[in-house]
Amino acid sequence: MSTRIAFLKGHGTENDFVIVPDPENAIDLSPAAVTALCDRRAGIGGDGLLHVVRSAAHPEARAMAAEAEWFMDYRNGDGSVAEMCGNGVRVFARYLQRAGHAAEGDLTIATRGGVKTVHLAKDGDVTVGMGRARLPEGDVTVSVGERSWPARNVNMGNPHAVAFVDDLAHAGDLYEPPPFSPAAAYPDGVNVEFVVDRGPRHVALRVHERGSGETRSCGTGACAVAVAAARRDGADPAVTGTPVTYTVDVPGGTLVITERPDGEIEMTGPAVIVAEGEIDAEWLESAAR
Repeated sequence: MSTRIAFLKGHGTENDFVIVPDPENAIDLSPAAVTALCDRRAGIGGDGLLHVVRSAAHPEARAMAAEAEWFMDYRNGDGSVAEMCGNGVRVFARYLQRAGHAAEGDLTIATRGGVKTVHLAKDGDVTVGMGRARLPEGDVTVSVGERSWPARNVNMGNPHAVAFVDDLAHAGDLYEPPPFSPAAAYPDGVNVEFVVDRGPRHVALRVHERGSGETRSCGTGACAVAVAAARRDGADPAVTGTPVTYTVDVPGGTLVITERPDGEIEMTGPAVIVAEGEIDAEWLESAAR
């Protein structure tokens, strides 16, 4: 490990990430190392970590190298591996642009949730093709304290439980994962969104992200919420034949989600790089023990 390791810090609607460029996959980022880097007091701080690797250099992404040069090796703030992060993809794309690996227009990024198509707009917003939602069958319930709500099971490459509530305060402090049932619905845990209506095709959410706690934003969660709201509102594009767009307010800003009749979902929002520097490799080795 080199004496210094380059890093950047970025966010998408205040869902923030430590970015570690490592084109040849030479840096050993153990779960403990990721946790140390994401620590908001003793480390750099972030909801998660974006490990930037060439697809051809990573065993989980080599099969996607012909479609996408870069692989987003995403880790949650607790060091666990995640399939996908919508806000993370936008910030990842912004980093590639900053580093000269991408320009305005379209590019592709490999993720554990598949290859994602991204558009870097002139106005600074980034649009990500999030793929199609899957809606597993079966009733799901989520709880906070003595309150319980039915939830819609939506899979965006990662699992979500979407509950419509009367007041976002009913979600509680979201320090701990909200209980859900049946346990078999989410054997590996779940991201839980609590949602209120703000107006026609306009909702707001709070989210507990699996492995990160409550975050200021969740891109896949915003997509899952838009899909659940469209089904609730009788606006399924596959049925109506017309795209449907929802504005989704998250604590850190606003995302715009569009679902097309073919099921493809696009998410548009900001992505900002706020800092760059160097990690002391000796500190990281010590902190990761």
